[in-house]
Amino acid sequence: MTNEVILLVAHGARDPGNEGNREVEAFAELWRARHPDANIQVCWIEYADILLEAGLEKAATTAGSGGRVLVLPLILNPAGHIRGDIPQALDAARLAHPTVEFRYAPHLGTTQQLLKALRYRLHQAMVSLHMPDPRTTGVVLLARGASDMEATGEVAKMAHWIYETTDHELVLPAFTGICFPRLEQVVQRLDRLGMSQIIVLPDYLFTGRLIKRIAQQVERLRLQYPTRSIVQAGYIGAHEQLLDLLDLRLTQCRDGSALLPCDGCSLALAAEHDHP
Repeated sequence: MTNEVILLVAHGARDPGNEGNREVEAFAELWRARHPDANIQVCWIEYADILLEAGLEKAATTAGSGGRVLVLPLILNPAGHIRGDIPQALDAARLAHPTVEFRYAPHLGTTQQLLKALRYRLHQAMVSLHMPDPRTTGVVLLARGASDMEATGEVAKMAHWIYETTDHELVLPAFTGICFPRLEQVVQRLDRLGMSQIIVLPDYLFTGRLIKRIAQQVERLRLQYPTRSIVQAGYIGAHEQLLDLLDLRLTQCRDGSALLPCDGCSLALAAEHDHP
């Protein structure tokens, strides 16, 4: 039987106390409980002790000659890390370990599992408001910004899925940086459209500096709009649906049914350079 190592790749959180990275480690422990016979390791792209290159080196050494490493990104949408950082690190790892097979699973993406998890967090926020009329309760799906249009498009797609599967008449995307619209713009629009309550729903996996910044923004918005009830829902976190989705990505990576194409590999980057 092939010696296999599963490497979870998280973004990395820059927050006091390293709370975000500790949440990733706790989540990995939950997932290990589902796969007690698997060798599951964790690394991060930035802001952590074990970064991507070191994580790949450790995983390859553990797998050994003739073994394989399954790389599963704990990342929501396809932006620079998915298209560039991870594929480039994989290129280097393949050169350093030519007898080890490396497989790269897709990012988490817009899926039914994450839709259910976000709807659960939305429902919790509605409960905290004592279940107001969803038709007068606007929702802001707030995500990390990106310069990649496909990544921002995934956020808009998820916002539409939430709209299609709930009774909320307005579900709009917003971003914490890099691109627009920003949270303040969307809250202003929802206020003008007469929403009595506004729920800010973070499209984030784990806590970090940005989650704490969102809380500060929401507190400021409450002061700016005293006639509106504005609440911040919980981020996705260690939800059962996230564990289920990771199970699916593992199965797909093992059977080769959904391996990520070579976006960001040396050939793809060269082609982009030749054809701007």
